[in-house]
Amino acid sequence: MHFDRKGEWMLLEIPEKWNAISIDELFRTILLASKKQVHLFKMQKKVMLNNAVITNWFTPLKTGDLLSIKMFDSQPNNIEAAYMELSVLYEDDFLVIFNKPHGIDTHPNAPEDVSSLTNGAAFHLLLNGEERQLKHIHRLDRNTTGCILFAKHELIGNMLDQSLRERKIKRTYLALVHGNVKGKKGSINKPIGRDRHHATKRRVSENGQAAVTHYKRLQYFPETDLTLVSCSLETGRTHQIRVHFSSIGHPLAGDVLYGGRAAAYDRQALHAAKLEFAHPITGEYIKVFAPFLDSPAIFPVNALELLEK
Repeated sequence: MHFDRKGEWMLLEIPEKWNAISIDELFRTILLASKKQVHLFKMQKKVMLNNAVITNWFTPLKTGDLLSIKMFDSQPNNIEAAYMELSVLYEDDFLVIFNKPHGIDTHPNAPEDVSSLTNGAAFHLLLNGEERQLKHIHRLDRNTTGCILFAKHELIGNMLDQSLRERKIKRTYLALVHGNVKGKKGSINKPIGRDRHHATKRRVSENGQAAVTHYKRLQYFPETDLTLVSCSLETGRTHQIRVHFSSIGHPLAGDVLYGGRAAAYDRQALHAAKLEFAHPITGEYIKVFAPFLDSPAIFPVNALELLEK
């Protein structure tokens, strides 16, 4: 969709494909606003049609109409902002993608916790003069690094959530696993559930949730008996890649929780290397790569290049 920004307002020119649909239908079926969000837009008079406040949300739209949505006003955040050095991979008015370092959680685990990526993301936005209701679209384990996507507005969060559910957001990971993985590619289709004997651990379980991981063998390193693989997920279960590779006898290097051997680095060798999706507003196809942040390096320097071959 074509849009312009004017101060706190997003301006949308109604295309021919939206001709004759009502404003209410546009918000519910295309912009994916919840009933609560539509109610707030109405009550706070945050939507205008041809520069006039809307009195009837069932008014049919016409090609060329100008719809104005107040999306960029200040929205107090319930997440406390905390300074941290963060690497931004992509950012615009609607969303931001960070390169998450290891050793921090995606979101706070308690009200007093201000050490998560979400706290740092809130601070980053405040530095740019933005106060937003940030929402992480997916999560990474504490010691997994790489691409992680945040929405800057509830409406954008809804649209990205839908894209994630429909598998239109493609996440590609790099992992170093023990042993020589046979075959050029494969899939692991095993349900995952909680481990009854460990509070945070997961395991393959017949009664667990469906989980599918696709992988490609990129390179074997005989000197360390490690294989570099790329992975993509059909599902997003907790510890999915770690559990799946452990279940086929190839636990991740450094992942002692799932049978990997301790390594010179203090984390599992897992990196969210690439993120791809269509922008929910502009339709532009976005593809970002996350450089490696670890020092000393865990992955081969050419691992991102191997990913694209």
